[in-house]
Amino acid sequence: MLIDVPRFIESEGPYWKELEDCLRRLEIQQDWKMDLTDLKRFHYLYERASSDLAKISTFAAEKEIRRYLETLVARAYGEIHEARLRPHRFSPLRWFFRTFPQTFRKYSRAFALSCLLTLAGAAFGGLAISFDPGAKEVLMPFSQLQMSPSERVKMEEENKTDRLQGVKASFSTNLMTHNTKVSLLTLAMGMTFGVGVIVLLFYNGVILGAVCLDYILAGETKFLLGWLLPHGVVEIPAILIAGQAGFLVAKTLIGSGTRNTLRMRFRMVSSDLVTLAGGFSCLLIWAGIIEAFLSQYHEPVIPYSAKIAFGLIEFLLLVLFLSRSGKGVPEANVSK
Repeated sequence: MLIDVPRFIESEGPYWKELEDCLRRLEIQQDWKMDLTDLKRFHYLYERASSDLAKISTFAAEKEIRRYLETLVARAYGEIHEARLRPHRFSPLRWFFRTFPQTFRKYSRAFALSCLLTLAGAAFGGLAISFDPGAKEVLMPFSQLQMSPSERVKMEEENKTDRLQGVKASFSTNLMTHNTKVSLLTLAMGMTFGVGVIVLLFYNGVILGAVCLDYILAGETKFLLGWLLPHGVVEIPAILIAGQAGFLVAKTLIGSGTRNTLRMRFRMVSSDLVTLAGGFSCLLIWAGIIEAFLSQYHEPVIPYSAKIAFGLIEFLLLVLFLSRSGKGVPEANVSK
């Protein structure tokens, strides 16, 4: 069978969206009852989508649209024949421990690209500091980072007062808000076809590399690890996931290798983008709490060894969570 695929998608797409909207309402409003007219219309849309699936299945190049129709027809079949249990209402725990890590693994290549760009920036920042110490004033974004690492460590360790007393909650909230804004901006920069995402990830890497090498060259590695690890092992991956989401936006915008319309491409990844954004926001909330209530306290208040151990345990748990959580569970609901 020969068909004009773009015209076929343009003409049939509204029927698919109508069927998808009806299915979504059935899944969200479990007490919704269709009248006879609605039932006839639903059955008609189901039969039409099934017929379209049969037609598009002959085109090996249209894998994405075929998978979309297969999912749509399967969901409609389940509603008509009651071949599955009604889905549970939205569960935050199930979403976080199943849907989020599944979605993260689904776009692992984009995450790897985020890591490579940040590492490249870190290498550049470290080299800049090692060859030109005067570059610190340009590279370091905060005043406390521009002073001598040894002087800062001495000042922090000799400080006997709790400088965050009474303001920990507000300080933590400010950290969460700032980091979430930066991460959402990184995601939104995907609309620049990924160029803005590359710039932001590289710049963050430059700052990270410059700060780390500055403290290492000053012999303050233990302080550096005790200061950065507790919150950094969560905060940095969260920003990398924001970059991952930004690259997903860029890929969808470019649409290489697919004939789907821009609107349809974004519809197919919209729930994944929301999941990634919600996931890195949750991680940044945790990082903000840890930075305010743990990272800002140094020896002799809290031993560096205890903070480093805490950070390493956090990192191990995060790796296990992102790589294993939700594994073996069907991913049919990841991209609803």
